Amino acid sequence: MKVLSAGYLFACKLIWSLTRLNGAARPLVRALGSPDDNIRMIAGMFLVQAGPRAIPVLTEAMRKRENLQMVLSVVASVGDKKLEPYVRPFESDGDVNVAAAARHVVQVLSSQN
Repeated sequence: MKVLSAGYLFACKLIWSLTRLNGAARPLVRALGSPDDNIRMIAGMFLVQAGPRAIPVLTEAMRKRENLQMVLSVVASVGDKKLEPYVRPFESDGDVNVAAAARHVVQVLSSQN
């Protein structure tokens, strides 16, 4: 893991937490596409920890198809039913991995109270 990359993600999380500016969270979404497993894990963990506050950033990432498969995984972990309408169109995506991830997210969100 690159220490500077991890430090940058921690700084982004801190700025996002203090300012509530979604622009500070966008590097976390970009980091979901990192070739480094640890960087992806840290970014995903920070987005999940933000819970509902991450919804605007996640919906924007889905709209842009940015690191879509990883974003869908984060959406499942956030577990907010408000995200289901954004996920449903991906259930029939041409990318079989994205479609499978979307079906999993819908299943997870549907099973929650």
